[in-house]
Amino acid sequence: MTRGSLLVDHIGELVTNDGRDGDPLGIRRDAALLISDGEVAWTGPARHAPAADRRIDAGGAAVLPGFVDSHAHLVFAGDRAAEFAARMAGEPYTGGGIRTTVGATRAASDDDLRATMGRLRAEMLRQGTTTVEIKSGYGLNVADEARSLRIAAEFTGDTTFLGAHVVPAEYADRPDDYVGLVCGPMLAAAAPYARWIDVFCERGAFDADHARAILACGQAAGLGVRLHANQLGPGPGVRLGVEMGAASVDHCTHLTDADIDALAGSETVATLLPGAEFSTRSPYPDARRLLDAGVTVALATDCNPGSSYTSSMPFCVALAVREMRMTPAEAVWAATAGGAAALRRTDVGRLTPGARADLIVLDAPSHLHLAYRPGVPLIRQVLHNGVPR
Repeated sequence: MTRGSLLVDHIGELVTNDGRDGDPLGIRRDAALLISDGEVAWTGPARHAPAADRRIDAGGAAVLPGFVDSHAHLVFAGDRAAEFAARMAGEPYTGGGIRTTVGATRAASDDDLRATMGRLRAEMLRQGTTTVEIKSGYGLNVADEARSLRIAAEFTGDTTFLGAHVVPAEYADRPDDYVGLVCGPMLAAAAPYARWIDVFCERGAFDADHARAILACGQAAGLGVRLHANQLGPGPGVRLGVEMGAASVDHCTHLTDADIDALAGSETVATLLPGAEFSTRSPYPDARRLLDAGVTVALATDCNPGSSYTSSMPFCVALAVREMRMTPAEAVWAATAGGAAALRRTDVGRLTPGARADLIVLDAPSHLHLAYRPGVPLIRQVLHNGVPR
C-alpha cells in the first residue's frame, strides 16, 4: 500500500493523452488511476488496480485531464455589459473598449482586483480548469502593470506581462514613447512577477516593428514569448510570432496560406479562442485548415470583461466542435494537452505517470458529451494536485 495514496477506479473511459496506438487521447476503458504525492503514479485496467489508502468510485464515468486554459485576462475591475449589448445590437468590435477597463482597473484597490480574480478562478476550477495563464494589460502604467502581475502570481505560475495591450489615452499621440516605457521601466517592474511577455499585434494596437522590439526586450529579460495575432484581420502577427520563437500565437482568426505554412513548420502553437468570436459575432477561425496542415492547436477561454466574458472551457470545447469543424476528440485534446503545449508545460494536460494529478470526473460516460450536451454542468468532481476540490 502506498502511504497517502488515492485510487480512482471504475472509470468507464479514461482520457490519458498519452498518444499511444494512434489515438491522441490515449483512451483506456474500464480503467483505474493511482495518485501519490499529488502525481499520477499508475494507470491501467481496473481489475489490476493496486491497493490505496483512499478510493474514489467513478461509477463508470469518464475521467479527463484538467483543462489547461492558456489565455485569460483576469486582472481587471468593472464590466462592459453595455458594450456587449451594443455589439448584439449591431455595433462592430474594434478593441477600443479596453481603455474603459484600464480606467476602472487603475482606480480599483488590490483587494478589489484580488476578489475578482479569486471569483473567476473559482468559477474556472468548478468547470474543470486546473491550470490557467493570467495576463496583465489593464494597468498600462508602471505601477499598475507590476501590481497586476504581483496579484496574478498569487493564483498561477503562468503570468504574462501584457503592457503592450493597447496604447493608453495619455500616450495616444506618442506611441513610440509608450513603447519605450514598456521596454524600459515597465518591463523592469513587471518581469520579477512574470513568466511570459505578450503583445497585441493588431491594427489599432501595435504594429510589427513595435511588437518585435517589445518582444525582444522581454526575451532579453528572460521572459518567454506569446502573441495576440490576426484577430481583427490579416496581418504580420502570426509570422512574427514564429520568427520570435513564440510558444503560442493566439486568436489566429484571419490566416493566409503563408501564415499556416509558418505555423506548420514551427513549434509555435495556434491557440484558438472561440469565446471571443461568440461574443463579438466575428467569423470563427478555421481550425480544420490548421489541423489538416499539421499545426498544433490549443483552445482557451480568453476570459476578459470585454470580448469574451466566459470562464468555461467546456463551452469553448462545444463551440470548437460546432463552429470550427473540430472533432470532439480534437477539441478535448486542444483544451488539455494543447493548452499545456501552449504553455510549454509537460506536467499538466495528461494523465500518465509523473504528471500532476489534475483531473476531472464527468457526469457522463464519455468525453463526447462535452460537445454533445452543451451548456450542461457535466463536471461532477475536480481533483487539483490530487486533492478533491
